[in-house]
Amino acid sequence: MNKKVMIGAIAVYVWVAVWEMIVNNAFLMGDYMATAHLWRPEAEIKIWLFFIVYIFMAYFLSVIFSKGYEGKGASEGARFGLYVGLLLATPMAYGTYAVMPIPYALALKWFCFGIIEYIVAGVILAMVYGKQAMVAKAAA
Repeated sequence: MNKKVMIGAIAVYVWVAVWEMIVNNAFLMGDYMATAHLWRPEAEIKIWLFFIVYIFMAYFLSVIFSKGYEGKGASEGARFGLYVGLLLATPMAYGTYAVMPIPYALALKWFCFGIIEYIVAGVILAMVYGKQAMVAKAAA
């Protein structure tokens, strides 16, 4: 297995786990409390499943990034993250809004926080791959 893919996946996993914890517990908790009737009771929430999803997502983001990496730095990572964010955050936020009676403000927050999450993940991947590329070029 490619070392850069694994390092990128680990870095993105850490970022996503921390970001999601901060966003959901600090910025969105009021929204979740206001719509508590829509969610599972706290005792039934499967928090552990989020961490499995983060592993899956981080690994495949790193794999996909590795296939098109051009070595253009942070701007390449930000662009990749924006595209992935639009691809994933739009249906998650607005698809949920379409079928559940959540306030529009919550869907918009999910969308915006999702875009930020993936842009930063892309920049992280570009930094991981960029540093590896520079080391490889210096050694050659």
